[in-house]
This record gives sequence, structure tokens and C-alpha cells, in this order.
Amino acid sequence: MRSSESGRGEAGYVTAEAAVVLPTLVLLLATMVCGVVASARYIQCVDAARAGARAAARGEHASGVQEAVRSAAPAGARLRTVRQGELVRVRVRARVMGLGGFAVHLGADAVALAEDKVGEDEAGGGSDEGG
Repeated sequence: MRSSESGRGEAGYVTAEAAVVLPTLVLLLATMVCGVVASARYIQCVDAARAGARAAARGEHASGVQEAVRSAAPAGARLRTVRQGELVRVRVRARVMGLGGFAVHLGADAVALAEDKVGEDEAGGGSDEGG
């Protein structure tokens, strides 16, 4: 009889272990899914910032830059464009909801040389060659 009693006791331990392990595995899986979603949104922010920087460097109006960013950015992303001398900086920020309603803030910056500045050095100066 002893062997059958020990068999029932072990089954109880297995059930208790499963009751602890299964929620832990579900939480781990949910965390991994949230991480993958956040990574995908971050890549979208990077792509949107690059597209916006290229558009701004070409000299497009603010609406054209916004359209370039919106086409690649995640929903609800914010855009900021700053001209710093010859450079155009585009910053894209987005918010992704994480586990338990916590928000994860993501963002990316891209910088491009304004095309109206390209070639100014060659156009303004003469040649250094002797002749």
C-alpha cells in the first residue's frame, strides 16, 4: 500500500508545480511578445526618421516631410525637425503599450546634409590647380 500512497502524493506535487510554472511561462511569453512589438516599432521610428531627414534635406516643405515620416512611422508618432546650420535633424518619438498598461517610449534621430549646401564650396571658390 505504501507505493500507491506515495504515487498519489507525487501527483499532487506535480499539479502544484504546474500551477506555479504555467503562469510563469505565460508571463514570459507575453514579455517576449511585447519585446518583439517594441523592436518592430523602434525599427519603424528609425525608418521614419531617415525618410524625414532625406525629405527635409531635399528642401521639401514641412507637409512633405510630415508625409514622408507618417508613411513609415508607427501610429501616433510625433515628429520634430530642426535645422542646424548645414544639417537637418529629424526626431521621431512613439509610445508603445507594454505589459500591465505601462508605456514604453521609443524614438530615433536621423541627420542629413541639406542639399542646398552641397556644392557651395566648389561653386564659390576657384581651382587650386596651377596653370
